[in-house]
Parts: sequence; structure tokens; C-alpha cells
Amino acid sequence: MTREELYLQMKAKGSMLCVGLDTDYAKIPECVKAGRSVGEAVLEFNRRIIDATASHCVAYKPNLAFYESLGIEGLSVLDKTVDYLRTNHPEQFLIADAKRGDIGNTAKMYARSLFSTFDFDAVTISPYMGSETVTPFLEYPGRYAIVVALSSNSSSADFQTALKDGKPLYRVVMERMMEISTPENMMFVVGATKADKLKEIRQFCPDNFFLVPGVGAQGGSAEEVMSNGANDKGGLLINSSRGVLYASAGEDFAQAAALSAAATARF
Repeated sequence: MTREELYLQMKAKGSMLCVGLDTDYAKIPECVKAGRSVGEAVLEFNRRIIDATASHCVAYKPNLAFYESLGIEGLSVLDKTVDYLRTNHPEQFLIADAKRGDIGNTAKMYARSLFSTFDFDAVTISPYMGSETVTPFLEYPGRYAIVVALSSNSSSADFQTALKDGKPLYRVVMERMMEISTPENMMFVVGATKADKLKEIRQFCPDNFFLVPGVGAQGGSAEEVMSNGANDKGGLLINSSRGVLYASAGEDFAQAAALSAAATARF
């Protein structure tokens, strides 16, 4: 998917919302669990959430840890979830929240796994081991590496804002990544809880999309994010996971999810 195609979908829906499919079996409503195995319940929950929210968002982001923790059955659910989206909602941008970060053949296999085997449009990547962790993901036309730059968690300050040659490390990372990529194959993670930094970051990174976690349950403001971080092509995928998925624990969970999605990251 090109940036232009993603932007056109955003304009058509008036939304910058990415729904995080961080599906936790323990939090799935009992009405979905009844008579189903763990994997069946997770898949049914995902399908109903997707159908309820697809008209209000432009992207979905399964966090792979929630599926890998279920073993082989969880990986099957992940594959079936992606297939369901591709078949029924093909306009959606699909992100594997994997935080992969390795070099050489390992990075190549991660890229093949997530782009070819599972058919995601983008993968989140931890760049701590350097540019070699990212370059294999840039070899797939129409796919994106989403590099963690400034994350939403409080301990991100342990490393990400440390100074190197007078610049915070997140800026050093972003500038190096911009040297080896284009806005058509690179995005960055910038947390909503760091909304005050977004205006500054947008100045030195004007064109790339930012994936922005931390809205809702983590306390970030979608309005502040849009005010400080949008560009003339949208430029933002604002993620909400728990705030959409678990808007209700009752039989109305899908309708509640739709209402939450409809009220988040609108422009």
C-alpha cells in the first residue's frame, strides 16, 4: 500500500485510527467464550471487533505476543485473522506489532515471515542493533519498516532521550533511518504520551507516517497528537487497543467497540 492510498482511505473515513488487536483471552466476554476453545474464542472475538470497527478505522495492529503466547493455535488464529481482514476488509493497512530487532539472515527470515508468510503491510522494529536490523525489511515494495523511535512507556527515558552529540538518541535513530529509506517504506513509532515532542519531531521528519500508541488506556490525547503531528498527507496512525477492544465486557461488546472507534482519532 502506498502512502497516497493510505491517505485516501483516511480522507474517505475521516479517521486516523489504528485498532490494536491485542486480544487477551482472559478479557474476552463470556458470551464469546461459551462453547469455544481458546483459539476459537479469540478468532471469533477478533472477527466481531473487526466487522464492528472497520468503517471507523484505517489500520489494524495485532500484537504478536498475544498470539505467540497461545502456541501453534495462536499462530493459526493470527493467520486466520489476517486472512479475514484481507478477504472482508481489503482496504485496511495491517501492522505486525512484533518489535523485531536482529541482523543478517535472522532479519531476512523475520521479514519473509511477516511480509510473505503472514502478509502484513508493516512490521514494528527495534533498531538497537543498528541499520542492519532494518534493511532487510526495506526490500519489499509496498511494505514498511516501523522503527521504534520514542515510545509511550515511562522508562523509555532510560535510553531514548539520552544525548548523543547534543541530540536525543531518538533523533539520532530517526535521522539515520531516514538516510537509508524513504517515506514509502519507513514509518516511526512516536508515543502519544510524548505529544509535546511531536511538533519538534515533525519539523525534522516532515513526510514519514508515525504510528502513535498510548491513546486511551495509557492516557495519551488523540487531539494533541493530531494537532502536533499531522502533515498534509495525514501522517499519523493513532493506535487504540484496550479502549476499543474492551469498551464493554457484555454481549454489546462489538457495538461498544464501534462507538469507541467512531469517537477516536477523527479529523
